[in-house]
Amino acid sequence: MAKNKKKAAYLALYETGELEQRISRLTAVLDECRLCPRQCRVNRTAGETGFCRTGKKAMVASYHPHFGEESCLVGVSGSGTIFFSNCNLGCVFCQNYTISHQGEGVEVDSGQIAAIMISLQKQGCHNINLVTPSHVVPQITAALPIAVQKGLTLPLVYNSSGYDEPDTLRLLDGIIDIYMPDFKFWDARSAKRYAHAPDYPEAARSALTEMHRQVGDLVMDENGIAERGLLVRHLVMPGGLQETKEIMAFLASLSPATYVNVMEQYRPQYKAHEFPPIDRPLDHGDYQKALQLAKQAGLQRL
Repeated sequence: MAKNKKKAAYLALYETGELEQRISRLTAVLDECRLCPRQCRVNRTAGETGFCRTGKKAMVASYHPHFGEESCLVGVSGSGTIFFSNCNLGCVFCQNYTISHQGEGVEVDSGQIAAIMISLQKQGCHNINLVTPSHVVPQITAALPIAVQKGLTLPLVYNSSGYDEPDTLRLLDGIIDIYMPDFKFWDARSAKRYAHAPDYPEAARSALTEMHRQVGDLVMDENGIAERGLLVRHLVMPGGLQETKEIMAFLASLSPATYVNVMEQYRPQYKAHEFPPIDRPLDHGDYQKALQLAKQAGLQRL
């Protein structure tokens, strides 16, 4: 089993009873859902669904030790990923569109989520990596007391699109150990065109600021395994270098030590072929320019 010297943050809240209070407050939000910036205000506890097409229960598409994530999450034993179905953002170029757009997966209750977490821990994973969690935060947190009673000690990774609501994030303060958001768009026009979310840039700036306030810069143990902090992903896209420049400047303003993964793997997926200029793969030269922009912004950990 993977050993983590630093206690996961949620264990302290569990011991004081604060975790149960947070779960109650988060679950109450589902009655008129305001979990994310979409602010759909539907009654999910009664089975109503909004943009994310998810009602009272979360859906899980798959879970397994993942070896394709950042090395500081993967280590030797993998990152324990849980892929939640559906999404509160819905990008037209999503590579996991069968999960995020088409809802591939099965409904699970809190006991089943807890069992998944314990299974991943028993397989030796270094962390529990919650993929696309923004719309199912209450369901995830409700699983934690059950999982803790069964021995869960692994740190939690909040792996989101960056389209997160600060009020929801504040209720996660002391629960999440590692925040790993994307920062996708700087321009509201791009966000509207590619994700029907013109408020994404403002929402992401607010969300990442709150995440950094909670956990600070990424800290790793002596083996290079992430223990706590902020890790940001930015997917460089065709025609998007000016947005990349602005995003890197913002991340450097949070902290020059912000850990940033500048990602080259953009490929036109799902409906991207309908939206030039993202209907083509990324040019390698543009990726090299993006790395240069990150360095020019003063970022030290790429």
